[in-house]
Amino acid sequence: MTKLKQLLVMAALFGAAIATASAESLQEVEKRLRGVFAQTEPSLPVQSVSETPVPGLYAVQVENGPQLYSTADGGFFVLGDLYQVEQQRFVNIAEKGREGARAKMLNTVSVDDMIVFSPKQTPAKAVINVFTDVDCFYCQKLHREVPDLNRAGIEVRYLAYPRAGLASDSYKKIASAWCAKDKQTAMTRLKNRQAIPTNVCEGNPVKDQFMLGNQMGVNGTPALLTAEGRMMPGYMPALQLTKALGVQLAPELEKELAIKQQAALKQ
Repeated sequence: MTKLKQLLVMAALFGAAIATASAESLQEVEKRLRGVFAQTEPSLPVQSVSETPVPGLYAVQVENGPQLYSTADGGFFVLGDLYQVEQQRFVNIAEKGREGARAKMLNTVSVDDMIVFSPKQTPAKAVINVFTDVDCFYCQKLHREVPDLNRAGIEVRYLAYPRAGLASDSYKKIASAWCAKDKQTAMTRLKNRQAIPTNVCEGNPVKDQFMLGNQMGVNGTPALLTAEGRMMPGYMPALQLTKALGVQLAPELEKELAIKQQAALKQ
């Protein structure tokens, strides 16, 4: 279903939802919706129910599944993102909710379990968390931008996401970087397509980070994540990324990165 069709369907349901809205408490609505879903589709257990900005419409989070939007009586629901028109623009309310959930999950990961490339200046102007795979071309391309990101005052924190899975050679390579004595050098060598000794040590965090990425909705690398949980999938040149993070650059550095960005986008 196209976005336009989704919006039209949701608009029709909103009218019905508003018309049937009542003064029921959220607890009453949640109890009813849990019952409706349990009776109608037991394979979709409800994890939580929350209110939305639309009167009579509720966000229903399915366990290990998508978020749905349902009327209070459970008679209608729609699968898709909920948008709000705000100051002549569309705001994805569903994505805002996902951002909050990602931020909470990210806070469960210790920085000590990441491979971190820090700028010389402290504190950093911004931090970007990157789910990465050492065999991914665009991950390798992004890693070549890390020195410039550090010069811009941005700290890069890597989390492991071997796209081929936990039984792959990519897993062995990236786990070996996490198990290396000098993690930064090992990561850089792998991103430069150079071999490092295989060393998959016990207790390495790669499996946990890979599973965390799946929970967050990572389906490709590099996947860039701000501390607030905003997901920016795909490669970005350093200048584009600094702007996305709201980092102000010195004019000389901005000019230099603009030249590099033009060259990078042609590759």
